[in-house]
Amino acid sequence: MSANHKPATHQTPAVDPEALPFVAPCRRLEWSAPLRWLRAGWHDFRTAPGPGLTYGGILVLISWISAALAWKVGGWVLLLALLTGFVFLAPILALGLYSISCQIEAGLKPRLGYCLREGWRNLRNEMLFGLVLLIVFLLWARAGSAVHIFFPVEQQADWHALLAFLAIGSAVGAIFAFLVFAASAFSLPMMLHLRVDAITAVLTSVNAVLRNKGPMLLWAGIILLLLALGVLTGFVGLAIVMPVLGHATWHAYRDTILVDGWPRNRMAHEEAGE
Repeated sequence: MSANHKPATHQTPAVDPEALPFVAPCRRLEWSAPLRWLRAGWHDFRTAPGPGLTYGGILVLISWISAALAWKVGGWVLLLALLTGFVFLAPILALGLYSISCQIEAGLKPRLGYCLREGWRNLRNEMLFGLVLLIVFLLWARAGSAVHIFFPVEQQADWHALLAFLAIGSAVGAIFAFLVFAASAFSLPMMLHLRVDAITAVLTSVNAVLRNKGPMLLWAGIILLLLALGVLTGFVGLAIVMPVLGHATWHAYRDTILVDGWPRNRMAHEEAGE
């Protein structure tokens, strides 16, 4: 071997942004796809339980502190709002878990330090997406307050009035929940994986959800069910639920979004110097 020979390095080929579509294309999913993602998420959790449990344990601790403060300041009303708002903020809380699955996919031993470095590299897009989620959450909170004008306050109010109030509140909440779910289903893993801006990632996610309404509706139901179980255990269950769902979301992205030809961020095997 020549003394001047240098080992090959992994480089992302130059891609003309003008040649890329406005959003990344997606696959058509079968109904069983969400169950496959969940199994893959559980496999990643069992492969690297240490980082997952550390991440989940920190989240449980934050949940306890937030719930205690909410109860002390605003009672059960603020606590209920906090628990509902958790659905809006959960996608960005799971960002580090996507990185763990990315490392497992690259054949590496997952490290939390790598997750932090990846988060720092994508800080601008993450902050933009977090700002969008915060705005949606505040709008939801404002809409929830407005819905209370329909609450039956008369002593003689019948169950029809209460049913109408619950129906209106559920409809408003469902609209906001769908917007957040559609925008975040694939966008955050995409921003971690590819060199794309937040707008492209969000539009790609919305497009994929709309083209796979049935399987994505099932996936949303699974997420809500598991999060509810985690909350009902006094948040302790979130130590396992959140890592599994975070890993599963990464596999959902890899299974759904077609990224061939898109410029990628530095991947885990490059971090290892392979």
